[in-house]
Amino acid sequence: MGDILGSDRAPRARLRELLAAGPPLVAPGAYDALSARLVEQAGFDAVYMTGFGTTASLIGRPDVGLLTGAEMVDNARRIAAAVDVPVIADADTGYGNALNVVRTVQLYEQAGVAGIQLEDQVMPKKCGHMSGKALIGCDEMVGKVRAAVAARRDPDLVVIARTDAVAVSGVDDALDRARAYADAGADLLFVEAPTSEADVERVAGELAGVAPLVFNWAEGGRTPPLSLDRVAELGFALVIYPIGTLLAATAGMRSLLATLRRDGVPSLAALPSFEEFTDLIGLPEVQDLEQRFTGA
Repeated sequence: MGDILGSDRAPRARLRELLAAGPPLVAPGAYDALSARLVEQAGFDAVYMTGFGTTASLIGRPDVGLLTGAEMVDNARRIAAAVDVPVIADADTGYGNALNVVRTVQLYEQAGVAGIQLEDQVMPKKCGHMSGKALIGCDEMVGKVRAAVAARRDPDLVVIARTDAVAVSGVDDALDRARAYADAGADLLFVEAPTSEADVERVAGELAGVAPLVFNWAEGGRTPPLSLDRVAELGFALVIYPIGTLLAATAGMRSLLATLRRDGVPSLAALPSFEEFTDLIGLPEVQDLEQRFTGA
């Protein structure tokens, strides 16, 4: 898990194998290296780097396009270095036009991610489950997808094209855009924030065979919380759970801090021990390397 000496595994090829194998690949969200390690240690085969969580954890602000591409790439690099499983990273709008997308893809690829997600919002973007979104033209996004596909040096890098059209211009436009993005070379299609199970079914049915599909199980978002069995039945290839880890961490910290404020001492009952925590972040591995290289 995140071997400090690196790994010769091929996470991009592995991601493609997992996406093709079925049932749906489940990728819980991670917002930093620690949460990514916990996702891997829980037994999941992939990690999703959430832009919402990255923004919240780095600057304590909402996901409204405040982070730069460099800040997002830096977080992706730390997460990819911390785990051996494939990392799928939010790349927002690509941080500019098609030329910016070329550099964005190259930087994310250098960071070690196995897949990236690009969306068709106007900069600055907003979280897909917030109101007030605006879209760039379909032709402009097609150019961005084509640029992303051309820019990757490793053909196994997975390019995910997301459309936020459902909330702006309706399901029909979202489907038309998704088809256009598939024609431009996107490996997976991500129709964001359908608001009913009927719309989810329609997206799955009309895009079946066009390209593999992403289902965003956004915790507390606008899409109905379907069971994983139902998502599999509809034929989705990838399911992301983007912010559950962030919300759980927030709840845990708030509870500890409330107890500390009230009682003057924190409650340790539900917390991992110091030794357990240092084990899960790799202290035994570091000690083995210390012995191997220094004899200490």
